Amino acid sequence: MYSSELTAHKRIHSGEKPYECKECGKAFRVSSQCKRHMRTHSGERPYECKECRKGFLTPSNLRTHTIIHSGERPYECKECGKAFRTTTHLTAHRIIHSAERPYECKECGKAFRTTAHLTAHRIIHSGEKPYECKECGKAFRTTSQLKTHRGIHSTERPYECKDCGKGFLTPSRLRTHRIIHSAEKSYECKECGKAFRTTSQLTTHRGIHIAERPYECKECGKAFRTTTHLTAHRRIHSVEKPYECKECGKGFLTPSSLRTHTIIHSGERPYECKECGKAFRTTAHLTAHRLIHSGEKPYECKECGKAFSRTSHLKTHRILHSAERPYECKECGKGFLTPANLRRHTRIHSEERPYECKQCGKAFVTTSHLTAHRIIHSGEKPYECQECGKTFRSTSYLRIHRRIHSAERPYECKECGKAFRRTAHLRRHRRIHSGERPYECKQCGKAFKTTSHLTRHRRIHKNLNTKQLH
Repeated sequence: MYSSELTAHKRIHSGEKPYECKECGKAFRVSSQCKRHMRTHSGERPYECKECRKGFLTPSNLRTHTIIHSGERPYECKECGKAFRTTTHLTAHRIIHSAERPYECKECGKAFRTTAHLTAHRIIHSGEKPYECKECGKAFRTTSQLKTHRGIHSTERPYECKDCGKGFLTPSRLRTHRIIHSAEKSYECKECGKAFRTTSQLTTHRGIHIAERPYECKECGKAFRTTTHLTAHRRIHSVEKPYECKECGKGFLTPSSLRTHTIIHSGERPYECKECGKAFRTTAHLTAHRLIHSGEKPYECKECGKAFSRTSHLKTHRILHSAERPYECKECGKGFLTPANLRRHTRIHSEERPYECKQCGKAFVTTSHLTAHRIIHSGEKPYECQECGKTFRSTSYLRIHRRIHSAERPYECKECGKAFRRTAHLRRHRRIHSGERPYECKQCGKAFKTTSHLTRHRRIHKNLNTKQLH
């Protein structure tokens, strides 16, 4: 080993970092690392790909990138046969099979597969965000987060799928997307046998089997499995929605939510179901829809045995048994199962209806209500009951209808034992026992059990005002 290499190696043990970045103060063990880091601030990328002209910070990054164009994956996993472009990717992948997490955080004890993941995690405790966007001033913990964020400001998506033409910000997103076309699901859960397209999806799924939620919100005490879920949740309390739609000005908690929303304005639905031809805005919506045809409901409630096609539906359902409604309306005190339900409800008080039908001008509180309404104009009813042949505009109407044939009434009142086909009917019924009237008229102060009763009542004032004008 050369003396310079030995000196650099010794610093791993001593923790010495003599080379400091003049822009942000970050320190490094060797001068080459510091020089490479400085390019993050200057934007300099001296190593250019001859195929696509993309620039890179280091020659090794360029070499790794060129394999994208050749499609070569020379490093194969002996466990599952999956191939990788680099040895580092293969090494990181092997840990999935061993479940080994050798790098532990001294702050909270959480363990990681790689030192890079541990380093990124440590910043959560320090709160440091050294990488700032020059466009809007927003700061990030990692360069990769900053790079992803920059894509919001530019419409450029240089990595295009050869199957469907969709563009992506990063090659990793393109790779993840390609699996949709191949339908390959190589990552299997050892607990229940369910297979996933990516390791991140498998990791998220594993949390269903593990009850541990180590990340707690200091505002309301709600706990989460991942820091990203906690960060997204915190914005509910701060009402911060930093990602704004240029079309309608609506703000969003995450860039992915903004991207999904922008498709509403374009009307684009690039993901089509091969069974029935129905098209969707996102792959997640298509995946959820496919389960209608297969009838698969892999997520079962341990309380009542009811099965669901999605984990999010199971989570929402579980709260019915606990009677917990953690999201409370500041106007009327009504509690809700999810923050989305609360946001929808607040529009009752503000009377905001941002989604308008271009056919007739009628406005709606949610996009789902608008979508359901549009079918009235087309007259389309694509969902058919196999028992009686009756057709419906949406899958939810079909599900509720099916209970007529099965006589299933899964939602039972704990006060009197009366059962209902829908949760909304149970909630409305409970108010008979409690006497609760959460919907108040701002004109005269009269309160009602349901929004429909309040809407009907408001017409009295509207008619009186019209008569007075005449």
